[in-house]
Amino acid sequence: MQKTPISLLQRLAKDPCQQDWHRFVELYTPLLFFWARRTGLSKHDAEDVVQDVFASVHRAMKSFQYDGSQSFRSWLKTIVLNKWRDRQRAASRRPTPFSLGEEQIPAPTTEDWFENEYRNLLLKRAMQLVRTEFQTVTWQAFEQTSFENKTPQEVALELGISVNAVYIARSRVLKRLHDELDGLLD
Repeated sequence: MQKTPISLLQRLAKDPCQQDWHRFVELYTPLLFFWARRTGLSKHDAEDVVQDVFASVHRAMKSFQYDGSQSFRSWLKTIVLNKWRDRQRAASRRPTPFSLGEEQIPAPTTEDWFENEYRNLLLKRAMQLVRTEFQTVTWQAFEQTSFENKTPQEVALELGISVNAVYIARSRVLKRLHDELDGLLD
């Protein structure tokens, strides 16, 4: 199991390795893409914005100093919106292209929307990434007690394990998720 002695952001700022950047990209791509699409960009343009955001973050991390009192997600959101604004300004200088019929998603209107989407999508992605680190029974015990509102006794009976094993499984997965998201859900 991968340990996270300090947050991913601190590692990226201090002495990043390729694995740290890979993990950051794996974790944030779905969220950044979702945010970019919510601004009304086409799939292709949203993909470009995500790449632009990663390039900006990469450049900024050279002088980045993690401050727990600041919101990393707000900084990311600002970068996404700035990249979107850059595209809007560039598009206003070009003739309007014909529509390919892609679904246009309205731009976000509230701060709460970004906060909720950030937390939900980042947690969902972290769960996808760490799930492979656990045996199926361990993950099922976690999922059923955390999301299906089943009691540990019900889960133990269904999975053929002890009630204590259910508690341990849930605790291990929650600890791993906490380690993975350390400093990212401030």
